[in-house]
Amino acid sequence: MNRKQITHGVIGGLAGGLVFGILMGIMGMLPTIGKMVGLQSATIGFVVHMIISAIIGAEFSIVFGRFATRIGRGIAIGLAYGGLWWLLGPLTLMPLFMGMGLGVNWNLAAASTMLPSLMGHAIFGVVLSVVYSIIEHRAAFGAAAPAARLSTVEEKYSLESFKTKSLYGHSLETAIIAKKVESYINS
Repeated sequence: MNRKQITHGVIGGLAGGLVFGILMGIMGMLPTIGKMVGLQSATIGFVVHMIISAIIGAEFSIVFGRFATRIGRGIAIGLAYGGLWWLLGPLTLMPLFMGMGLGVNWNLAAASTMLPSLMGHAIFGVVLSVVYSIIEHRAAFGAAAPAARLSTVEEKYSLESFKTKSLYGHSLETAIIAKKVESYINS
């Protein structure tokens, strides 16, 4: 784990926080978030929400970042991570910070009224994880990753040999693919 990966987690958290923050604004929930710090204001609520999102994103990179190496896996991890933060956030920490006590929302009735929040947390987790995965992939392979991979394929499998085999004895589709690969590499 290094600073860049944590920064990527923060960026993912901010992206997820922005999407979830917009949803919370539409649902009128931001003043409730602001109330956690004593100011029932949508603006303060959004700022608090974005700070929390950045912290949760950094934590994601430390704990789960090494597993979110592919988008598909990232979506699954993001859904689980969002669900975890639904349990920790509105069901546990938020009531505690608002002076309501620990565990007041740990019942089916309270949890069922917070199902829209579960959906928002799931969306947050998916956006966080997917953004993190994309940034990490680009950091690992660079912006020119597709061209670099094609160059590696060309070296490994000898494009000239591939074209020759394609034109003499293999399908027309293979020859067309070889021409497209050659044109992409040469452009």
